Amino acid sequence: MSQHPRFKITRRALMIVGAASAASLGLPRLATAGRDGESPTSAPAADDKAATAEVAFTVNGVPRRFTADTRLTLLDALREQLRLTGTKKGCDHGQCGACTVMVNGRRVNACLSLAVMHEGDEITTVEGLGTPDNLDPMQAAFIEHDGYQCGYCTPGQICSAKATLQEIQDGVPSHVTADLNAPMKVTAEEIRERMSGNICRCGAYANILDAVRDVAGEQS
Repeated sequence: MSQHPRFKITRRALMIVGAASAASLGLPRLATAGRDGESPTSAPAADDKAATAEVAFTVNGVPRRFTADTRLTLLDALREQLRLTGTKKGCDHGQCGACTVMVNGRRVNACLSLAVMHEGDEITTVEGLGTPDNLDPMQAAFIEHDGYQCGYCTPGQICSAKATLQEIQDGVPSHVTADLNAPMKVTAEEIRERMSGNICRCGAYANILDAVRDVAGEQS
């Protein structure tokens, strides 16, 4: 397309206008071409050095201390820094529950929590519940009732199930708790509601429910 003679735009003028527009909008400065075919010059690199902090908490009864990026999630700290890979990364958005661990006895989605937030906390992962030779009752119940198929969500399911029973024992109400003044009972409705954030894509929900109710019956 030919240009109108009154509005002839040179390459240099176009670059000047573009740079001025970017500056006025607060956009990052891009590489600009030099004069007369000189090599382009790049904007100075931004200082992207992340802040770090010392983190100290107890994991499965063992004191742990390390230096962490302040943006590091608890999930990545457990998996990458401490090599406790039983806790799984599923959605990484707090929607599937595969990363559930217990912090001071309460359930936490580790992917949504920063490691530096847990200074001094007691953290329990699936590795801290039992061993192949000495299973936790919840682990044994999941095996007994086939509460898993692929097994990817199972560590989070087991941690969530243990915390669920503790919540009911402590009288912490849920959305389906009808009477807040009555003694709280372990019912199928309570278990389903409290564990609804733990997704099993294989669909082993009925067996998971049986496993949790089995352990609840033994504890009562």
